[in-house]
Amino acid sequence: MSEQCAMKQIPVIKHVRAFTLRGGGADYHDQADGHWIDDHIATPMSKYPAYRQSRRSFGINVLGTLVVEVEDSAGNVGFAVTTGGEPAAFIVEHHLARFVEGARVCDIERIWDQMYHGTLFYGRKGLVLNAISGVDLALWDLLGKVRQEPVYQLLGGAVRDELQFYATGARPDLAREMGFIGGKMPLHHGPAEGEDGLQKNLALLASMRERVGPDFWLMVDCWMSLDLNYAIRLAQAAQQYGLKWIEEALPPDDYWGYAALRQQLPPGMLCTTGEHEATRWGFRMLLEMGCCDIIQPDVGWCGGITELLKISALADAHQALVIPHGSSVYSYHFVATRHNSPFAEFLMMAPQADQVVPMFSPQLLHEPVPENGRMPVSRLDRPGFGVELNPACALHRPYLHTPGG
Repeated sequence: MSEQCAMKQIPVIKHVRAFTLRGGGADYHDQADGHWIDDHIATPMSKYPAYRQSRRSFGINVLGTLVVEVEDSAGNVGFAVTTGGEPAAFIVEHHLARFVEGARVCDIERIWDQMYHGTLFYGRKGLVLNAISGVDLALWDLLGKVRQEPVYQLLGGAVRDELQFYATGARPDLAREMGFIGGKMPLHHGPAEGEDGLQKNLALLASMRERVGPDFWLMVDCWMSLDLNYAIRLAQAAQQYGLKWIEEALPPDDYWGYAALRQQLPPGMLCTTGEHEATRWGFRMLLEMGCCDIIQPDVGWCGGITELLKISALADAHQALVIPHGSSVYSYHFVATRHNSPFAEFLMMAPQADQVVPMFSPQLLHEPVPENGRMPVSRLDRPGFGVELNPACALHRPYLHTPGG
């Protein structure tokens, strides 16, 4: 790749900038009152009654959105949005920038390796990987703009002409009417709510199965909230409702629990997880220990496109599907290029999950959305990721650094 850079006089990266934004968008939990995504959803904090009704009550939205911009010597600007807010902005400006500025636009692999190993003493997962992911996605966006190609073409080209989607939200029955191939609903009651909570969970599943009919995919997202015994009980009791999968039932580090859960699921029910996992090493644990049938990395959290490619190759060797968590255009460009990613997730960000709206609204312009649960790959045919930052959004740059310093 370096020889190609020299031959084509690929520009050098001059500036990296990190901004924060509040209110929806990449930090999709940062919503106003009355949104389904904050309505008594089971979480690891549900064991405390004071933090049970609202996820915002324990601070799920405190970080806000991180916006990363990278500008090259020719004036091209690539950008990306993810979560991480001000702490991630500090990491980008005061640590990661040194690995980016002065590099050529196409040196993405080397930049990623230096960002990861340069932060190894305090990083590896979580907030640091969010920051690395934001920089990596901005670099792919910039490279696409320099080469005037969409990212999916940079990744080797599409393997299908159309993407198909399942919907995540409170109303799978409405998702069915909108043409999605399936609906994934949040689990509302965790183990601390006892037998009564379990029966309420099952009653909602029964009601939704009746509404969507026997053939529509129906899934449940447990958001790390269960213990192994409860997860097994829930899955076995829900067998009669034909769940396609049970998602992220346990804390992300409980690889042993996931392996045991997968072995005890009813026949035909899949075990999925990985939304809060990061890097090829984390996913290697999930895959080699037989923890799940589908991995669900978030491209804005797992290490960006550069690392997602490695994760996907590892999953392919283990005959596991890769269905990225949400992340809109950042995952659509990836899914279009992978045989082991046959469909994608669409997060229903309408407060009542009753209409299709852009996931990262109002932060992105030109963000494509499915129509009747599908999207032609040609909708992605714009340079980079094909979206622009909405100039109406009030960006805040909390930290400054001297380029090259």
